[in-house]
Amino acid sequence: MNGLKTAFLLGLMTAIILWIGNYAGGRQGMVIAFVLAGIMNFVSYWFSDKIVLAMYRAKPVEREQAPELYDMLRNLTMRANLPMPKLYIIPTEAPNAFATGRNPQHAAVAVTEGILKLLNREELEGVLAHELSHVTNRDILISSVAATLAGAIMMIARFAQFSLWFGGFGGRDDDRGGNPIGMLLMAILAPVAAMLIQLAISRSREYAADESGAKMVGHAHGLASALEKLEYASKRRPMIANPASAHLFIVKPFTGQMLMALFSTHPPLEKRIERLRERFGN
Repeated sequence: MNGLKTAFLLGLMTAIILWIGNYAGGRQGMVIAFVLAGIMNFVSYWFSDKIVLAMYRAKPVEREQAPELYDMLRNLTMRANLPMPKLYIIPTEAPNAFATGRNPQHAAVAVTEGILKLLNREELEGVLAHELSHVTNRDILISSVAATLAGAIMMIARFAQFSLWFGGFGGRDDDRGGNPIGMLLMAILAPVAAMLIQLAISRSREYAADESGAKMVGHAHGLASALEKLEYASKRRPMIANPASAHLFIVKPFTGQMLMALFSTHPPLEKRIERLRERFGN
């Protein structure tokens, strides 16, 4: 099912990119956009995990460097009958974590330095189980692809907007070039479309990973307690993150205000905690 979702996502993102290219440069712009979309689809499928990890300067960790963390992850993967994913630490005090990769054989789990300092062993185990559940549920590929393509769409929209000031990608076959209203609409609608696609794949998968993670460790109180701590800590120390990859993290890396709160890629933490405790009774 997630394979079909990924194919649909790639197709939809391609359509958005072609629309931007057509608007900015007519047929010529559409051809350029088609080539770019093909390159981005290839890169996002095969290298989206590496791009996201590099974006946050995540450093690979072996057992010698963090034996307790490494062994905790290894024990959970054995319990879940998964291959051992690569382990990374992100050099930031903001507490958070995410999983990425295209399949369980090419998965990675990344945690920040801040979350290692904030959580106790039981809470950290709950967070790692949550992230491994994204691997088990096979939604890491679609999430990583969405992060790469959403960022690319936002970048292309800005480039197309800039190019329109100079008549498009080398001329147009109609009179839309340079239309300030059209430029404004495109600058707004393209990132919003990318954001809505992120929303469609993110909220339900967080609930599913919470439940699967609690089942993996046999209780919910560790993860529930971790989410409570993360709710307050992430507000005090929000993470500097690219909005295109915000949906990857266990909690949204920055606080949303007013209208942006409506477009949050994560369900409210209090709802997640409530569902965990109702479902597992602890």
